[in-house]
Amino acid sequence: MFPAARRRKILELIEREGAVGMRQLADAVGTSEVTVRRDLRQLESEGLLVRHRGGAVALPPDHNEPTYAEKTRVAADHKEAIAARAAELVVPGDAIIIGAGTTTHALAQRLAGHNDVAVVTNSILVADALAGSSGVEVTMTGGSLRGSTYALVGPSAESSLGHLHAKRLFISGNGLTAARGLTTPNPVVASMDRAMVAAARQVVVLADHTKIGQDTMVSTAPPHAITTVVTDAEADPGELAALRAAGVDVVVVQPSWTHA
Repeated sequence: MFPAARRRKILELIEREGAVGMRQLADAVGTSEVTVRRDLRQLESEGLLVRHRGGAVALPPDHNEPTYAEKTRVAADHKEAIAARAAELVVPGDAIIIGAGTTTHALAQRLAGHNDVAVVTNSILVADALAGSSGVEVTMTGGSLRGSTYALVGPSAESSLGHLHAKRLFISGNGLTAARGLTTPNPVVASMDRAMVAAARQVVVLADHTKIGQDTMVSTAPPHAITTVVTDAEADPGELAALRAAGVDVVVVQPSWTHA
């Protein structure tokens, strides 16, 4: 059985049963536990399951993260306005980290004309947006590719950040509340995001109004770790007030079409 077919069968079995042991998985696909263990590591790095001692468990029903294509269709004008304001925070000489996401991708597109800026990113799309800019030095983290979000994740991606200390991190997520901070439904993504947070002196969250007040499964940046939130005027004012009370600098922008 080819590796791709074997992993698909493993995933189907885990999704059907909820939790499956290593021996059962090995018997089901006709291979060794060593090979299954390697397959589980790969599937976990792609955010498709969660390993546990002796096997693996399926992701919870509400765990599924929207794909990049799905995200691009949500609040596009607001994301552009947020990205434009965030770009104003970057000045020559800065060393920054940019996480994966549609809003951070929009930020990268606006930074393409900047000079003397060093960018570390785990996003294929962010790197591509900056590839033609002679004034921006781009370093990628490496790691395993999550095709749905064009993001590099996993232990090797996280360890590549261990020796870095950037001035500022620009990061997005699936939800942001004053109680839990920035959250995502995917444990693998959350682990990578936490590594980026640890590598930066300041954390700037780019979150349109659809994210404000939403709370997903895994915390990536608690409120006390967030320096600034850049959002739009449609965001829940009560939640923004609570973020400010928690010591977060909240910047509110308007899409350009609202001024027409």
